[in-house]
Amino acid sequence: MEVMQVLHMNKGEGETSYAQNSTVQRNIMTLANSFIEEALAVLLCNNNYPESMGIADLGCSSGPNTLMLVSEVIGAIYAISRQMERPMPELRVSLNDLPGNDFNDIFVSLPAFYNKLKEEKLGSGFDQCFISGVPGSFYGRLFPRRSLHFVHSSSSLHWLSQVPPALDSKAGVTLNKGKIYISKTSPLSVLEAYLVQFQKDFSLFLRSRSEEMVSGGRMVLSFMGRRISEDPSNERSCHQWELLSHALMSMVSEGFVQEEKVDSFNAPYYAPCPEELESEIMKEGSFTVDCLKAFEVDWDGGSSSSHEAENCTKSETLTSGQRVAKTIRAVVESMLESHFGKEIMDELFRRYALLVDDYFSKTRPKYVNLVISITKKG
Repeated sequence: MEVMQVLHMNKGEGETSYAQNSTVQRNIMTLANSFIEEALAVLLCNNNYPESMGIADLGCSSGPNTLMLVSEVIGAIYAISRQMERPMPELRVSLNDLPGNDFNDIFVSLPAFYNKLKEEKLGSGFDQCFISGVPGSFYGRLFPRRSLHFVHSSSSLHWLSQVPPALDSKAGVTLNKGKIYISKTSPLSVLEAYLVQFQKDFSLFLRSRSEEMVSGGRMVLSFMGRRISEDPSNERSCHQWELLSHALMSMVSEGFVQEEKVDSFNAPYYAPCPEELESEIMKEGSFTVDCLKAFEVDWDGGSSSSHEAENCTKSETLTSGQRVAKTIRAVVESMLESHFGKEIMDELFRRYALLVDDYFSKTRPKYVNLVISITKKG
């Protein structure tokens, strides 16, 4: 599977779109707000107050979350510059994602965004914010040297650049039979393959950003992750994938899906723990860790949002399982469809929703989200 070609959030504004089903990701972004504000305050309060400031959001996706993040960053910079009685820097905001991302949706919404920004925050005289799209993988260089002051990424860096090569069924015997991610039944070699790929990718990410950022520049990164030293096969770390594999295998048992198709699919995903993040940052050597915290986020995003209620064709609101299924579908459907075919998607996520509802009847599952703030060394 060529991740760069097939991974993108569901486009548009429809019932299964990412724009309509990204409450969990919005909640995760909110957790990082204090990290962003503190990073920007330190950055602007040093002796090298920038006249022109490079900002990048890596893995920006599309929909309301994209420009909400941009608005928060610009608002924080505006408040800090006013407090310091300094002129607002010129802002160069780069929105990055893979080429399959719905950049057109972002560009169409920019005129209204600029107008709202001027009316609510910056006034009609502000015209020094320049937003552009930068398609490409953040596992490699994207920007000129020393052009960025602040980098943000949320709910993106747990996606790997590729499925670990050792798991590719073309390479030999299937290692992770009947599963699509790390599981309690996965052999140790599967866990090791995922960790090695994450280490390789995150190290490349850090090296690339080191070239692109100014000395003292700051990054705030949010990952789906694990608690300290938590086993990657722990239920809290991987059960959303385990339930999806159960839904697929139920379709195998009824002849809707070939078992070989399940055996040959592995998610290009890894949820790191704090030690794994800090170890790679230390080994790469270009950044220092300022703060790292773990938060918990409800699988279903909490109570049903207003747009979910409006888009529900039935009189009752969605169940937790249905909300989780819609959220997961909006993120992973492009990959699953390229491998299993479009025709099974509705039935697959119907079954997945039922499995999640059953899981919710026994517990209140939560994702672990890691937020880390780091500084580029001088």
